[in-house]
Amino acid sequence: MPSRVQALKLAEPAIVRRAIAESFKKLDPRHMVRNPVMFVTEVVSVLTTFLFVQALRGQGEAPAGFTLAISVWLWFTVLFANFAEAMAEGRGKAQADALRRSRQELVAKFLSEPRHGSGWAPVPSRMLHSGDVVLVDAGDIVPGDGEVIEGIASVDESVITGESAPVIRESGGDRSAVTGGTRVLSDWLVVRISAEPGETFLDRMIGMVEGAKRQRTPNEIALSILLAALTIVFLLAVATLLPFSLYAVKAAGQGQPVTVTVLAALLVCLIPTTIGGLLSAIGIAGMDRMVQANVIATSGRAVEAAGDVDVLLLDKTGTITLGNRQATAFVPARGVAEEELADAAQLASLADETPEGRSIVVLAKEKHGLRGREVHGLGATFVPFSAQTRMSGVNLDGREVRKGAADAVAEFVRERGGSVGDDVRETVDALAKSGATPLVVADGPRVLGVVQLKDIVKGGIRERFAELRTMGIKTVMITGDNPLTAAAIAAEAGVDDFLAEATPEAKLRLIRELQTGGRLVAMTGDGTNDAPALAQADVAVAMNSGTQAAKEAGNMVDLDSNPTKLLEVVEIGKQLLMTRGSLTTFSIANDVAKYFAIIPAMFVATYPQLGALNVMRLTTPASAVMSAVIFNALIIIALIPLALRGVEYRPVGAAALLRRNLLVYGLGGLVAPFVGIKAIDLLLSALHLV
Repeated sequence: MPSRVQALKLAEPAIVRRAIAESFKKLDPRHMVRNPVMFVTEVVSVLTTFLFVQALRGQGEAPAGFTLAISVWLWFTVLFANFAEAMAEGRGKAQADALRRSRQELVAKFLSEPRHGSGWAPVPSRMLHSGDVVLVDAGDIVPGDGEVIEGIASVDESVITGESAPVIRESGGDRSAVTGGTRVLSDWLVVRISAEPGETFLDRMIGMVEGAKRQRTPNEIALSILLAALTIVFLLAVATLLPFSLYAVKAAGQGQPVTVTVLAALLVCLIPTTIGGLLSAIGIAGMDRMVQANVIATSGRAVEAAGDVDVLLLDKTGTITLGNRQATAFVPARGVAEEELADAAQLASLADETPEGRSIVVLAKEKHGLRGREVHGLGATFVPFSAQTRMSGVNLDGREVRKGAADAVAEFVRERGGSVGDDVRETVDALAKSGATPLVVADGPRVLGVVQLKDIVKGGIRERFAELRTMGIKTVMITGDNPLTAAAIAAEAGVDDFLAEATPEAKLRLIRELQTGGRLVAMTGDGTNDAPALAQADVAVAMNSGTQAAKEAGNMVDLDSNPTKLLEVVEIGKQLLMTRGSLTTFSIANDVAKYFAIIPAMFVATYPQLGALNVMRLTTPASAVMSAVIFNALIIIALIPLALRGVEYRPVGAAALLRRNLLVYGLGGLVAPFVGIKAIDLLLSALHLV
């Protein structure tokens, strides 16, 4: 789906340049302290820099060149982590800049009275407040978020959604919300402003897509605490190695004590710098992927909750079905030819502009070659559908052709001296029980048969639900249909459960019951009657075309107003969690190889037997330490594209996902350092740098 907020290339030159500059600005300790792992790395970098200055004065514990190299690569480790975060933030800021360019300073037509035709005065849009009423004529840009209180018009919302097709906005109902910055194409609207200056939907979008302003999620906070705990443990472990080294040298009578420079290198290599450096970038990139899907999340918490959802509540109409019932079959009465029934049904539907009416015309043409006729050209009188008669049709050449609800048509037929046969009644009952809607067709007192209208289940939706089931997610269809119809559609669509004759109270009660049982619930909605349930759900996706109440109750807004987007939201949330889990596994597995590189190098002079642990056959102790430090820095920059793009999403269960992570990222994290450190060692030796 095209989006105004387009996906940006991973290596956009402008973003890279800005990220490099931001990497240095983020060295501010007040910023670094938010990430304990990288803050410790920065402190260690400062320490090794001080040791290098000391070595230049002839008081160093290690050669100045070696200390300088270690110090430089430790600083690179910090800068690469800052660069990853700045790259993720830069993508959001670039998108926000594009949105700002779309915002214009407008002059609104302020109405003295809240009705069309009253006098208006020009007022700058920035001066409008909640409750003010404005007139928006054809060609005007809507000056602020609001509700249509009078009028109907087509509106171009491409500035927000990227969709070129205009939409209808009108007073009342679920299509009354308008967004500031969109353009009215025809007619006029009277709009009551619902947002204060600086609080419009576009302003909120700009704030939301700027990754730097996003809140950290509970899962991310928990992982940060874990990483901080690991850092403290390794810090204490490394701190004890210096007195141990002094004692070992004295006891063995040979070797040299471990230098502080080497201990500093060991600490940075052992603490989880890989995931620590990429953690923030992963979270920001998750928000960015939501924006690319044309979904604006009001918080990072909502994005993360989407990954943990285990129950999806989906509205039937427009989500599971196409949204409009379609004619699928003609069932003639006894003694009536199907073509005669199709002809009468088409005739009664020629002036019917509803999707159902048009589908009857199309079905008659496809099955029997009946071409549509111009009703008015035939001198016919169209009888429109009404809630009172529950029928529609046409009067032509003395004929009264009607189609509609079975009981309404039966009454129409009885008034003209006819009756409905048992075969037609049986057909009506059978179709109703199967989930279809029967429309009875009559020509005066004569019943011709039944047209079957059916909600068409979207292609591929059953397979999507099967994928969700393998992930342990339960799907529940919500519909206002009777239980029989709901059960039939639920069975065809492959959902796990359904709620029929759903009221706002019933939806809210269902969500609370599920949450009481420990489930995380997601749902979509667009109407004011959906607002209570949206506010209660853990992940609530409101449609941009919906009411202001629905958008305020939800924690996400779908700019495309596509109810099926809920499935994509869940996938993006799970991809975020999968990316974080995969890179955490990779980071922790990395440490094993670093043990084999640095530990032998530290103590081999004191305990020559430790040379057996040098399985990589690294050239010298100095080369071993340097290679591990360089690899530790470079792996962060190598993983930035994966952190921003995310691990490929696959709908599998938790057990299968764990096995895959351990195999790909656990084993990969174990093997990659052995290969990388050895390659760097060979390069350093070839260049005679150690």
